[in-house]
Amino acid sequence: MHDSEMLAQMTRKPGFIAALDQSGGSTPGALRAYGIPDSAYQNDAEMFELVHQMRVRIMTAPSFTGDKVIGAILFEKTMEGEALGQPVPTYLWKERGVVPFLKVDKGLEAEQDGVQLMKPIPGLDPLLERAVELGICGTKMRSVVNLASPKGIAAIAEQQFALGKQIAAHGLVPILEPEVLIKSPEREAAEEILLAELAKGLDALAQDVTVMLKLTIPVKPDLYAPLVAHPRVARVVALSGGFPRDEACRRLAQNHGMIASFSRALVDGLRHGMSDEAFDAELASAIDEIYRASTSKS
Repeated sequence: MHDSEMLAQMTRKPGFIAALDQSGGSTPGALRAYGIPDSAYQNDAEMFELVHQMRVRIMTAPSFTGDKVIGAILFEKTMEGEALGQPVPTYLWKERGVVPFLKVDKGLEAEQDGVQLMKPIPGLDPLLERAVELGICGTKMRSVVNLASPKGIAAIAEQQFALGKQIAAHGLVPILEPEVLIKSPEREAAEEILLAELAKGLDALAQDVTVMLKLTIPVKPDLYAPLVAHPRVARVVALSGGFPRDEACRRLAQNHGMIASFSRALVDGLRHGMSDEAFDAELASAIDEIYRASTSKS
């Protein structure tokens, strides 16, 4: 159950969210980028153990604190794991001052009407109960928009809000993530349609429901300003979407009130073979750059 202190931090504190939630499909790529080849593990269990070690190394690095990293999104296995002998969510909040979130989606359906809806999420209610038990503040779920299809984008928004309400009923803050692909041939038009659908969905929410939005940095700076200002929205956060860190930060800095929730753009320079000092120096430099882009204009 999110406590008021966590929610206050997510709503008001300057900083950004670290997305440490690559799962199944993207894990081998994340490990390769970190300098661990596919040959280093024999099965999924070994692979997840290696990625858990990588995440713990990030979370326990001296520079990874709530001073600049106000939240972190975890994969389910990470939520269930430990960092320095404590459950990961407890460690993050109590030792680091970082608010923990959980990725709950199970991947994407095939594209239809220019979008990819989320696959069904079996066992969502028990998972949410478990998240509350472990001190998680909220959840994140991603779906994808490729084309400026009014029908498809309406379906994306409808699914995100329906699941968001189910999550909020557990006392958690849902992060709705309808990602418009940066390679979309109709990106700007798709973002305009998405803005209208999200505004409609937010207006229909009950007064006691608070959500966050995780969106692609828009083509038109400040396009999402009305969402940033919406009374049902705690925060609008930006995904890096495949932009390199410097480019993602440059674009983010043009959007008032939007903060980063970067995954690859945060951990890009980190390598398994680095000394702890070099690892933390690289991480600190990434954190500083993303923090500046998230706060330079708030």
